[in-house]
Amino acid sequence: MSARREASKKRAEVIKALAHPSRLLIAEALMDGEMCVCDLKDLVGADMSTVSKHLSLMRQAGVLVCDKKGLNIYYRLSCDCFGQFLGCLDRIAPKKATTKSKTCC
Repeated sequence: MSARREASKKRAEVIKALAHPSRLLIAEALMDGEMCVCDLKDLVGADMSTVSKHLSLMRQAGVLVCDKKGLNIYYRLSCDCFGQFLGCLDRIAPKKATTKSKTCC
């Protein structure tokens, strides 16, 4: 497999890991710093099993890292550029119908 194809495959895995409203909400919340899994459960408003599946998928894709502190597990983003990524998405995300659309850059 070519290097470009492999890089695209890895990027797609990260994008898939973020392509769910609950997972995106988790990532956005973690931009402010690490959070306990119990707080993430409350944030998402789902049962622990569902939140754990989301977190596991995000960890496997390399989006999150975690640390166990006592009885609790704390999650944080694996990189600090996530806000920039969201800013770019906001510039290209569909907006209400306008007469002309601008490119993001």
